[in-house]
Amino acid sequence: MRVKTLEDAIKAAGNPVDMLRHSPAGPNAYPGVPAEYTNWRDEQQAWQKTCVLYNQSYHMADLAVEGPDAFDLLRYLAINSFENFTVNKAKQFVPCSPDGYVIGDVILFYLAKNKFNLVGRAPALNWVQYHADTGDYDVRLKLDQRTALRKDPSRRKSYRFQVQGPSAMDTIRKALRRAPPDLKFFNSTTVTIAGKKVQALRHGMAGQPGFEFFGPWKDGEAVRQALIKAGEEFGMRLVGGRAYSSNTLESGWIPSPLPAVYSGDSMKGYRKWAPATAYEARASLGGSFYSDDIEDYYFTPWDMGYGHIIKFDHDFIGRKALEKRQKAPHRKKVTLALDNDDSLRCIGSQLFERDRAKYMDFPSAVYSMHPFDRVMAGGRLAGLSTWIGYSSNERRMLTLAVLDEKFAEPGTEVTLVWGEEKGGSRKPTVEKHAQAEIRAIVSPVPYAEVARTSYAGSDRWRSNTA
Repeated sequence: MRVKTLEDAIKAAGNPVDMLRHSPAGPNAYPGVPAEYTNWRDEQQAWQKTCVLYNQSYHMADLAVEGPDAFDLLRYLAINSFENFTVNKAKQFVPCSPDGYVIGDVILFYLAKNKFNLVGRAPALNWVQYHADTGDYDVRLKLDQRTALRKDPSRRKSYRFQVQGPSAMDTIRKALRRAPPDLKFFNSTTVTIAGKKVQALRHGMAGQPGFEFFGPWKDGEAVRQALIKAGEEFGMRLVGGRAYSSNTLESGWIPSPLPAVYSGDSMKGYRKWAPATAYEARASLGGSFYSDDIEDYYFTPWDMGYGHIIKFDHDFIGRKALEKRQKAPHRKKVTLALDNDDSLRCIGSQLFERDRAKYMDFPSAVYSMHPFDRVMAGGRLAGLSTWIGYSSNERRMLTLAVLDEKFAEPGTEVTLVWGEEKGGSRKPTVEKHAQAEIRAIVSPVPYAEVARTSYAGSDRWRSNTA
């Protein structure tokens, strides 16, 4: 058969699990920046000890949504409230399928009247484009694709930088030549850096307060150099691609939920709309968890820690399903601190010819776009690990996991099954290996103490967000 759409690709593979399990796609790439500016250990430690500059100008896609119906379209697709959402604010945008499973999440910027921008991974952006194309909405969309998928990779519409860490505000004060604007979390304003007009968003990652700066691409290098110069006396480090993907282990954000689009009659229209070249057709599954049912890989908003942002104050796709689920038991997002001895045993197995474990790369050990490893307790499945790597700040191998509530209490002992069954799938990132068991302790999320007390919402700078 001629494969034109996502639906065709699934049929050609036989089922979506096999299609994704053996996809050649590796983990998400971070183009446009070096793997390391100095070394990833110091770059990791800088976001907790001094400050860092993340150059986010390359690895995320931007979707501009404009027009009289833009607000209504986005509100209809989001599980979170749009009450009090006004110009110069941003919010996490979380859409769900009609069955109440997460499609993805991105950051939504309210730039001006009838003018929005969504920034992040492809699934949520594709979902918005589908409904704009097929619904009765007076909107205009323009996609600014991530660098790796562009014909002109050296140029984007906008640059995007983040400065964060304990000395971030000192750096920003010096770059602005005045005190940083006093804004609540996810509120923005206009500032001037290096003589350029810059949009500044109050933001932070891994628990540390900071700002995100963005503006026209042509101004980006001047602004970046000004930030670098301002940060010199405050110990600022540039973060490369290797360290960048590991900051989520400390902040507790699950970066890559599998988009819930591969099953169900209600999603067939989307699967026939999405081309066979779409993200969803080329994504990959990896890890020790295996099920023939693709829905076993889906997450609800509660699984991802988003239960508190669900608001039934508006009509949205998935509302009925989420209303039915809200009083049911929910899995809980946690951090797993892996046992040092067991982790070292896996790493050391690379020095022996037989029965070596799946290779663990540092600092991120993720080897597919969507990792799913089994977490066991008492011989039964307790949940799924979905992001794994090493934190130089915590001196531990950590994973983000979603566990059944009975196993999610901090201090509970569980076991992570590392590596794929039967020696591994056909993915080129997977070598022949044997599965290994790694003991782990259920720990809070976020794992980093500073992230638990600040980034998670208790600190004044992140309170009262829209």
